[in-house]
Amino acid sequence: MARQAALPRLVLDTNVALAGLLWGGPPRRLLQAAGAGAIELAASQELLDELARVLAYPKFAKRMASGGAAPTAWLQSYAALVEMTPAAAILPTVAGDPDDDRVLACALAARADIVVSGDAHLLNFKHFHGIPIMTPREAVARVVR
Repeated sequence: MARQAALPRLVLDTNVALAGLLWGGPPRRLLQAAGAGAIELAASQELLDELARVLAYPKFAKRMASGGAAPTAWLQSYAALVEMTPAAAILPTVAGDPDDDRVLACALAARADIVVSGDAHLLNFKHFHGIPIMTPREAVARVVR
């Protein structure tokens, strides 16, 4: 898929993707904007693998069942919204949660305009290689019309 320069490209942390799929609010608005072609989402295989693991947690089973779909269906609906990007190789960056490095590695490789997270470990950075890191609410205010 060729990138349209005018569309903002975002990388969503797994917590934001999960919230958008299973709940409402700003994370859902970001997924809806991607579905409407108003923004682009990028993800790496590592991020999709993490989302698949999280969707399989028993604590989300009831929520997914109320939506009438199995974890694989939820994952497929998200995967359909994202452009797959091989993650860049980066030095360890997030000491408090090394798993968050995969979000930054994807954002760097995808040349993202914004990283969206609800995780304080990432939000405390504010920027990574010039890419702003913001909450879902901040991202919606910036890119969803």
